[in-house]
Amino acid sequence: MKYFSTRGGDDLLTFEEAVLTGLAPNGGLYIPERIPSLPQNWQEEWSSYSFVDLSVAVLSLYISPDELSHDELRALVNRSYDTFRHPDITPVVKLNDKEFILELFHGPTFAFKDVALQLLGNLFEFFLSRRNSRKSPGERPESLTVLGATSGDTGSAAIYGLRGKNNVSIFILHPKGRVSPVQEAQMTTVTDSNVHNIAVRGTFDACQDIVKALFADKPFNDKYHLGAVNSINWARILAQTVYYFLAYFHVRRQIPHPESSEIQFVVPTGNFGDILAGYYAKRMGLPMGKLVIATNSNDILTRFWHSGRYEKIDSTLGSTSGKQADGGVQATLSPAMDILVSSNFERLLWYLAYESSNPASDSTRRATAGAVVDDWTKSLKSTGRVEVPVEVLELARRDFLAERVSDDQTLQTIKQFFIGTPSYIADPHTAVGLSVARIISAKNTPSIVQVVLSTAHPAKFSEAVTKALSASQGFDFDRDLLPQEFRGLLEKERRVIDVDEPSDDLVKKVIESKVGSADPGVRDV
Repeated sequence: MKYFSTRGGDDLLTFEEAVLTGLAPNGGLYIPERIPSLPQNWQEEWSSYSFVDLSVAVLSLYISPDELSHDELRALVNRSYDTFRHPDITPVVKLNDKEFILELFHGPTFAFKDVALQLLGNLFEFFLSRRNSRKSPGERPESLTVLGATSGDTGSAAIYGLRGKNNVSIFILHPKGRVSPVQEAQMTTVTDSNVHNIAVRGTFDACQDIVKALFADKPFNDKYHLGAVNSINWARILAQTVYYFLAYFHVRRQIPHPESSEIQFVVPTGNFGDILAGYYAKRMGLPMGKLVIATNSNDILTRFWHSGRYEKIDSTLGSTSGKQADGGVQATLSPAMDILVSSNFERLLWYLAYESSNPASDSTRRATAGAVVDDWTKSLKSTGRVEVPVEVLELARRDFLAERVSDDQTLQTIKQFFIGTPSYIADPHTAVGLSVARIISAKNTPSIVQVVLSTAHPAKFSEAVTKALSASQGFDFDRDLLPQEFRGLLEKERRVIDVDEPSDDLVKKVIESKVGSADPGVRDV
């Protein structure tokens, strides 16, 4: 299996190369040259598999045994998930016969990003160690300067996945004052020497733009050997496909008529990576209905599915709208989804462009799709909008639905599920998913069973949860929610570097000062 850029070009990379490179030199994202089909007897053979077993089975379809043997892959997967607090890794919680919650927050940082980033950290270390073991005595070891942006959870999950790793330095940018107190503390209280937090005065999109600009800066990239932890890294998407398979098997065991039921996954979505993993699982052959995109008021994705226009600023709003005053981003109670441009959407756009292109050889259609996506991304950068042809929109609607909810609806949903039977406490991102699920269910056929992805532990967003439940009888935050790992977290020593404006050059200076000047690409830690 080889990987190529969504924006075209002739380069074909191995899995190892795609993982270590992260972002393609032309700004595109790496995708597999084909989406593999599931083995003929997968339903029977995989039905009793553990999460680790499923990970090995799914990942093996995308990774050549010449790159990672079966034993090497299993060892990496085992090491990645032995720190999770639940034996199922991503357990399914049944609310009733029609509603299930897939809990993705049982990893070290209590967020779904742990599922991918624990594995990615181990892949980085394994590949670098293997490369360095082949070097001659005295030859400088290869290393990686990992660079990422976070709207909250990616940062801490990446840091916990990479802290103390050999030959790796990690720099995480977060928008100052725009992540929750717990999220910020989880990142900035890690004081390992290879970990560097950068607080940027600006939005998450500004942080993400800096990361992409530095990856596109070839001299800087070559000098510092940049690696990606954001979901632009293909390994993140691949790792996340696994829990869709686990949920499929676990839900089917708990519903009265599994053979006549259709599972519908509802995904709180910001950067489009989590739901894109579901799309790959669907394309591989995992039975499911349309994937449901759940957004907060930062609803660029919902607006696209309703109109076919992918635009940073809603063109239906007046020019004096408050939403336009801050570059289109609104601060909400679900801050990890406060994103203007969803990076992983580009991967879906490539598949839509490929399918809608004129019948021709596969290589010709690939080249055409790459050129189309390149044009679309340039238009988005220069004008802030892209409007796709009707046939492309209809292809998108074949596999997805999309709805948005407000903060008020989010608070009401948290309260509604707390006082419901069984009682369930949802974080605000999960509440966005639950709220959208109820909206969509009104139009569903009786055979549809919904699975809402729960992306974070509610204690990570104490202010929103407490605001929703403060008047509820029987709720006590410390007793009912606060994990032992969070106690005293906000009082711990912190290490963070402030950058007063979203500037590529200022962030470059931080990296240069921390990695060193003798041979900045090399760092043994």
